[in-house]
Amino acid sequence: MPIVAQSSTETDWVSRFADEVIAESERRAPGAKPSAATAPVVVASGLSPSGPIHLGNLREVMTPHLVADEVRRRGYQVRHLISWDDYDRYRKVPAGVEGVDESWAEYIGRPLTSVPAPKGSPHANWAEHFKAAMVESLAELGVEYDGISQTAQYTSGAYREQVLHAMRHRGDIDAILAQYRTKKAPPKKSQKPVDEAELEAAEGSGAAGEDDGATSSGYFPYKPYCGGCEKDLTTVTAYDDDTTELTYTCSACGFTETVRLSEFDRGKLVWKVDWPMRWAYEGVIFEPSGVDHSSPGSSFQVGGEIVGIFGGKQPIGPMYAFVGISGMAKMSSSKGGVPTPADALKIMEAPLLRWLYARRRPNQAFKIAFDQEIQRLYDEWDKLAAKVADGSALPADAAAYSRAVRTAVGELPSTPRPLPYRTLASVADITAGHDEQTIRILSELDPENPIASLDEARPRLDRAENWITSQVPADARTIVREEPDAELLASLDDEGRESLRRLLAGLESHWSLDGLTTLVYGVPKVMAGLEPDAKPTPELKIAQRTFFALLYRLLVTRETGPRLPTLLLAVGMERVRKLLGA
Repeated sequence: MPIVAQSSTETDWVSRFADEVIAESERRAPGAKPSAATAPVVVASGLSPSGPIHLGNLREVMTPHLVADEVRRRGYQVRHLISWDDYDRYRKVPAGVEGVDESWAEYIGRPLTSVPAPKGSPHANWAEHFKAAMVESLAELGVEYDGISQTAQYTSGAYREQVLHAMRHRGDIDAILAQYRTKKAPPKKSQKPVDEAELEAAEGSGAAGEDDGATSSGYFPYKPYCGGCEKDLTTVTAYDDDTTELTYTCSACGFTETVRLSEFDRGKLVWKVDWPMRWAYEGVIFEPSGVDHSSPGSSFQVGGEIVGIFGGKQPIGPMYAFVGISGMAKMSSSKGGVPTPADALKIMEAPLLRWLYARRRPNQAFKIAFDQEIQRLYDEWDKLAAKVADGSALPADAAAYSRAVRTAVGELPSTPRPLPYRTLASVADITAGHDEQTIRILSELDPENPIASLDEARPRLDRAENWITSQVPADARTIVREEPDAELLASLDDEGRESLRRLLAGLESHWSLDGLTTLVYGVPKVMAGLEPDAKPTPELKIAQRTFFALLYRLLVTRETGPRLPTLLLAVGMERVRKLLGA
């Protein structure tokens, strides 16, 4: 049965699963601590490169990665397998993929490695094209793994004995599957509507309801790819256990062939048999499964019974929940609004993305922010970093942070001067990425310890710039006025003019991020007869909002914009004086 993570304030979920994995490993091989000299602990993930591999799929990898890394930190030898299910059938032409048109429908039914890559791709085939982006992202995320191509495994004959064994025991397998074929699964409680990409992932991973090999000619757990058209629209019509002669016909092209299965490697076991066969073949101890594998008759449940036929045991592992997206802009979506790890890594540093998966138990759904929420997320991350540094973070929070910034191998690259993301985004917005303007503004944020080079703020600065350019609509970008708004300035009453006078008088002595923050918030307080450090009241907050709206209108023609202290620094003292009527 899958592990169910229990809530705890003392340890994080990764440590608890690592305890379970080590205990299970020792149960399977009593007295043998997995090390370089013995069999390693094997954890596994499976990914189907049927299209862009999205952030929901990344949980399939990050969950065992984090557990494997913890086991590795404890001195155990660990092997994290990622099975690339590139021998799966090509199911449909995905929408929104550049370089792909309706003509790709002719390849439906072929192995993914026998489908051409999108036009203009440097990769050999469809599967390699979509694997490449994920491979690059996993390297940036610090994920160590052994990749296994299922095309290579099947076509090389690596699984030949397992295929023959499954065919000899097809009656036993059929009896297990028959227990579920007539059962109607209860309606699943959906946390959120399943998107098209998730359905593809579920199909590619063998979700409940996929063809399990039953035909009118009997049950056969093996499906050949046609020798005529390469498609899997084939039906096994006869099989001889003694000679291993197998006959099949293809409904797509009419091709019929008799082969000797002991010498034939152009086909694969149906998914509900293939998955448990691999558990036994690789000795997998830990592998998570998605919600689609957790219903009655699902691949994980049925596989738990079938794996015994191959002399293996079902892995332990949690069910993982939905990963949502907050505000993905269509302009940068890889496919219909479903972003990939590469999309996320363009706007956030790798440790932050790792943290999102590390801090939530696998059975907890969460969202990855592509909208303004990413600024709050970065604020939360920086506050956690400060708490970890001063020792005030809770143990589980400190553990999640540690797993985000380093692996058993070492630290992930980080930004030397991690300035607030929202500040960097505002600067990038106002300067449009102009390096000289950017370094001028950043050097004035902290005059006592000025930043000397943009490299000190990278890669965070680059991520903030990418977020501004790819996720913020053009009509929401900040454009500083070229000339003062003479009409608005002339219409101000005495109170409005006095508030601007006080702000202008304090610019030079407050020209830093902290100083301008004090000045901007303090002017309405002084105007109300209060001290600059007085605590805000409801009336004072109204006065502050009115003052802020006036400044925004005079500087950027709107009543909102980047944080005013950052905006003032970005505009520059002389230009601020000009636009405010000095």
